[in-house]
Order: sequence, then C-alpha cells, then structure tokens
Amino acid sequence: MYDGVIMTDKMTFTDRLRRATDGIVNPVARGLAKAGVRPAMLTTLGAFLTLVAGVLAAAGLFRIAGLALLLGAPFDAIDGAVARALNRETDFGALLDSTFDRYSDAFVLGGIALWMARSGAQTGVGLAIAALFGAVMVSYLRARSEGLRIDNRIGLMTRVERTLVLILMLALQQVMIGLWILAIFTHVTVVQRLLYARKQL
Repeated sequence: MYDGVIMTDKMTFTDRLRRATDGIVNPVARGLAKAGVRPAMLTTLGAFLTLVAGVLAAAGLFRIAGLALLLGAPFDAIDGAVARALNRETDFGALLDSTFDRYSDAFVLGGIALWMARSGAQTGVGLAIAALFGAVMVSYLRARSEGLRIDNRIGLMTRVERTLVLILMLALQQVMIGLWILAIFTHVTVVQRLLYARKQL
C-alpha cells in the first residue's frame, strides 16, 4: 500500500519495458531537461505524431502511418522522465498526458475506421470501433480504480501493448488481424481489471 493506494504485486509488461529502457531514456531525458525542453512540449509533440499517423491511416498509407506512430511512441515515456529530471511532476502534467493518450487512441483507430468505411469494409469499421471502445474502457477502469485507491494496471492489453500492436499491424499492413487482436483483448483486459478490483475491494 502506498499513500492509501492498494498497489498491485504483479510486474506488468510496461514495468519490465520501462526497467529495460531506463538506461537509455533517463540520460536522454536529463539531456533534454538541460536543453530547456519541457515535458508538456514532448507530450504535445507525441500527440501530434499520432494525429499524423491517424491522417495517414485514413488515407490508406499504413506503413508510413506505422512509422509516424513509432516515432511518436517514445515521447510517452520521455515526457515523464523529463518531468522527473526537472523535479516537475505535477497532477496537471499527468492529467494532460492521460488526456492526450486518449486522443491518440482515437486519432489512429478513427483514421483506420475512416479508411475501412471508404473501402466498404464494414467488419473493419466495427472492429475499429470495438477496439477504440475497449481502449477507452481499459483506461477508464484504471482511473476509476485509482479513485477507489487501487493501482489497477494489470491486463493483457495496456496502452504499451496496444501501441505495439498498432505499430506492427500498420507497418506489416495486417490491419484486420491487428483490429481483431485489439477488439478482443482490450475487452479481455476490461474483465481482468474488473475482477482484480473486485478482489481488492
């Protein structure tokens, strides 16, 4: 328990990835902090790149969209590391980051849904909507659990896993396969988080 919050005793994939990349991310973050770069600038730039990825996906340029998403993904880790380096971690910074994360999900999956609609792929449209709804619910459950003082970060399809699936499905142009994975496993993650919260409560 930390500050009244029930912490999960499970190390998530995100935790392992962060631990594995700390040796790279932290020195870069310190360098950016010394150069006067602020966390909000990085958060905004990362969100802008996901917007670009969404526009490219809507145009059917999946590989380039995957590249844009790949370029934008590291900012999700670096902005927080810069905030720590500057000792400027704030509640508003965390709120801004979470807000842009939700927009980022909508940009990319919305772009894919638009392309599917233009192509007449109704199944693809439905899967993209289901994946987006699942992504929103996964994030909502974490936020709502924190309101109940539960650190609920568990599950198969957290934001990091979703981003990796999106990058791969776009880069490999296997969009339907990726949508099926996201549409199914985001909702599996919802169930996992509900069960975990029930156990803690």
